[in-house]
Amino acid sequence: MKIAFFNLETWEQEIVKNYLKDQEILFFDHTLNKDNLPENKDFEIASVFVDSEIDAKVLETLPQLKFIVTRSTGFDHIDLKACASKNILVSNVPAYGDNTVAEFTFGLMICLIRKIFLAYDRIREIGSFSLEGLRGVDLKGKTLGVIGTGRIGSRVVKIAKGFEMNVIAYDPFPNKKLSEEFNFPYLSFEEVLKSADILTLHVPYNEKTHHLINKDNISLIKKGAYLINTSRGGIVETEALIKALKEGILAGAGLDVLEEEGVVKDEMGFLFRGHPEEHNLKTVLANHILIDMDNVIITPHNAFNTQEALQRILETSLENIKTFIQGSPVNLVKT
Repeated sequence: MKIAFFNLETWEQEIVKNYLKDQEILFFDHTLNKDNLPENKDFEIASVFVDSEIDAKVLETLPQLKFIVTRSTGFDHIDLKACASKNILVSNVPAYGDNTVAEFTFGLMICLIRKIFLAYDRIREIGSFSLEGLRGVDLKGKTLGVIGTGRIGSRVVKIAKGFEMNVIAYDPFPNKKLSEEFNFPYLSFEEVLKSADILTLHVPYNEKTHHLINKDNISLIKKGAYLINTSRGGIVETEALIKALKEGILAGAGLDVLEEEGVVKDEMGFLFRGHPEEHNLKTVLANHILIDMDNVIITPHNAFNTQEALQRILETSLENIKTFIQGSPVNLVKT
């Protein structure tokens, strides 16, 4: 079979060549989207990451495509309905970095509430060792509200207990065993917003979780709480987030993801190639307001990015491809 890989690092390409040595392999050093299509389009399998965007327009240009392998857990960058209409199967990596993302979550949390970056930046930029404005708060004894207790959220709960935090959680499908093992209650979504000193989001992005935190409920958040998001940007309404930060409802936010983050990462390309009707320009501008706020830390969707996690992602993706070729595909996403 002819298999196309998009945006692989050199070390990954070597592993792919050895693993799939009996197949015809194409490597493209760019993402896959309607504005960035490869010249060679007759491949049957495509392997992409979350920065690609596969919609109906892309699929129309790939007549031989039968299988898409996303090297990620999330798959909101793929139009599943369009794939289903063309009988194209989609697989993902269900688990690769439970500890990886959970550890990063606490990295953001500590950096934010202990004002580590502000302290570092002050010394580096102006050489000042003044402690003014750098007083933080302890994690010990604080109440952590975990929204979503799947693989990553469960690991966050475990780490939180190590910091001697109180944990409360919301999940439409509570994990009773986890709750009993780590002695924490499941509450309603609104109760968690009202009670948590720190909120951390670990839910998939879909129609039900789009703007899960929004202008209608963000005022419920306990005044002076902190928000951490290592999930997906669209789970939080950007305009509501800025309002909460400016009004002091939130004391700060640690964000590894943003709404319209793809546009922010490639604004020059957006200006020349983008279609304004497909993007929320107000949100794009709002992201720059967030970037300039002293009580907001933003990282470039980096929570997954460890050597160990990338190795696991690639291994699972290659297994997905192998089983598809053998006629018994695994880790299929429901389309």
